[in-house]
Amino acid sequence: MKFRSALTALALVVAPGIAVVGTATDAFAVTKISHATATSMFRQVGVTWSSSGGCSDRNNSTCTSFEQLNLATAQGAQTLKGSSGCALNITGGTETGHAGGTYSHWNGYKLDYGKNTCVTAYIKNNFTYMGLRGDGAPQYKSGAGNIYADEGNHWDVIYYNCGGC
Repeated sequence: MKFRSALTALALVVAPGIAVVGTATDAFAVTKISHATATSMFRQVGVTWSSSGGCSDRNNSTCTSFEQLNLATAQGAQTLKGSSGCALNITGGTETGHAGGTYSHWNGYKLDYGKNTCVTAYIKNNFTYMGLRGDGAPQYKSGAGNIYADEGNHWDVIYYNCGGC
């Protein structure tokens, strides 16, 4: 009985900058990473990031933070960079100030990318148009099921998985 209790208890596997949070009964436990781990992953593949405030404080809406980003989301950015070959600049991460919800920026599922012709062409030519979001943003679905919404001056992306990493 103690073994079963241990299996359903909160699992926290810690490695440098990485933690898996969930229970044995969670269907989709996610792995959360630190800002430092995310930036290291992005640097490895040439993904850049910027913020209007020039900062990374998760509690400041003018910053771009990756604290508590899902590992699959960071890997999704790496996958997009590698498969598209485009310059990729992240302009929004897990910082406060975005819309809420389960699959939100705050919960580590979303990233915003600055628009450029290469990224826009890649998304429109390789992903399936799925219609307009409730706010009027055109949406495209990748083969992996991730959703890319054109919000005018940037791409708002929900990563349900790493996109084939």
